[in-house]
Order: sequence, then C-alpha cells, then structure tokens
Amino acid sequence: MSETCIFCKIIKGAIPAKKIYEDEQVLAFHDIQPQTPVHALVIPKRHLASLDDLTVEDRVVAGHLLERVAHVARELGVAESGYRLIVNTREHGGQEVDHLHAHILGGRRVGPMVSR
Repeated sequence: MSETCIFCKIIKGAIPAKKIYEDEQVLAFHDIQPQTPVHALVIPKRHLASLDDLTVEDRVVAGHLLERVAHVARELGVAESGYRLIVNTREHGGQEVDHLHAHILGGRRVGPMVSR
C-alpha cells in the first residue's frame, strides 16, 4: 500500500467509495466522474503503479482482475449489450492515478477510438 495513493486510501476505507464488488485481491467501485451511464473502476488491492509494472509474479492477480471485470460488467447489467474496458498507462496513456485500474464503460454505445 502507498500512503499517498488515493486508491490505496479507498481500499483501507479512509476515503469512501460506492463499492460494487470486493474480495481479497480486487475492489470495484463506481467512478466519481462517470463518462458513460455505467462507469466503474476495478483495482488490485496490492499497489501496482501501472500495467507496465506487472511482472511474471503478478500473472495471478492480473488474470483475477480481468475475470472480475467480466463479473462486475455482468453485475452492472452491461455484459450482454457490451462495454469498453480501458487501462490507461502512465502520463501519455492518460493515467491520472498511479495505481493500476481498469475502467468499465457502458450503458450506451461508446464511440470509436480516435487516433491522431
């Protein structure tokens, strides 16, 4: 855990969050600035700064995180119609919190990705 990480503080219960799912390895909660009608975050409880920080030893937690993303999408009712999964990595990838997290976006059609 990081003492300064906002997601670590949410995991510890020091900052409130509208939780959707929790187990020993991951926590899912609603995003406080939703970009779609359904916008949830799924994070590992162990502090990992970004996707790029995963190692071979993190395969189990990474696999569990992805499997729980699918579970949370079903719980939120967006699995059948579809959803977008986004994992922003570092500054140029748009990562705003230095704790690995997956965004589940759904509840309406999500437009195509735009490249420049």
